Formats: sequence, C-alpha cells, structure tokens
Amino acid sequence: MDIELNPPHGITGFPLGMAAEQVKAAAAELGRVKVQDDGSADRSHYMKVTALHPQFEIVFHLEDGATLTAAEVWIPRPGTDEISVRFRDVDVFRTPARKVLELLREMGFTVLDETLYAYVPHLSLSFTRVSGHEVPLDSDGEPLHFQAVLTGPTGYYDFMVTES
Repeated sequence: MDIELNPPHGITGFPLGMAAEQVKAAAAELGRVKVQDDGSADRSHYMKVTALHPQFEIVFHLEDGATLTAAEVWIPRPGTDEISVRFRDVDVFRTPARKVLELLREMGFTVLDETLYAYVPHLSLSFTRVSGHEVPLDSDGEPLHFQAVLTGPTGYYDFMVTES
C-alpha cells in the first residue's frame, strides 16, 4: 500500500473537504474505525475519525464537524503489508528525520525544525518525532525517524512564519 501526501489537498483516497460520512466509509476500508466527537466543531473537542489498520493508524481531523480538514498518518509497523508513506519521492518514515528535512529544504521549502516537531508552513505539512515506545535513536538522542506526519489545507501553518 502506498500513501501519497499531497499537501494542501490531502492524502491518497482522502481529499481535504471530503464529507464526514465519506471519510468514515473510506476509513472503514482500511480497518476498524473509531469516531470521536461525531459532528462536533468545538475548538477543543472537534470531530476525529481514526482508521485503525493492523499496521498503522490515520487520524482524520474534521475541525468543522462536517468535512475533512487534515489527515495525520502514523508510522507503519512491521507486518504482512508493504506500506510506504511518501511526499514526492521521499519515504517520510523510512528516511531519517533530519534527512527528510534536508530534502524539503533542497526542494525550496521553509522548514521550521523544533527537534521533536517540524513544520513546513507554506506546504501545510508537519512532522513529529515523539514516540510512545522504544524506537531507534539518532545521534541527537531523539527518534531517528518521524513517527507521524500531518497534511492540512492551504495556510494551515503559515501563522508560524514571521515575514520580515
């Protein structure tokens, strides 16, 4: 299975703006589905749909309670399926985290690297190295690979950039 990150438009099979019922149905094709705060658009408790595949999870954010506003893919675990998550030609979970950021900079993107979290504002991508379990560590003592990536709509992280 190949999951392509296509910011600011979504991920394979899940375009941003997709209706909640369509998100639930498509997520069910990936595995078990968990729905949190169904229909809610409250800032602190908005709707989320999680696809629980035996080897990975995807959290679909429906911040308006009705349509897909962001998709967060978690690192695949070993198993019977070959799973890759890519942005362009970069496998974001098999390539070391610091190398992913270097490649994004080489593509001309602004990268805000905060060690455990990295944001690519004008691309509407973010990454985390935070892990809740034992993983290989890089020389900086943090996880070698990203543990999750989120793609959002146009401007999702632009507030983080200070124009001079």
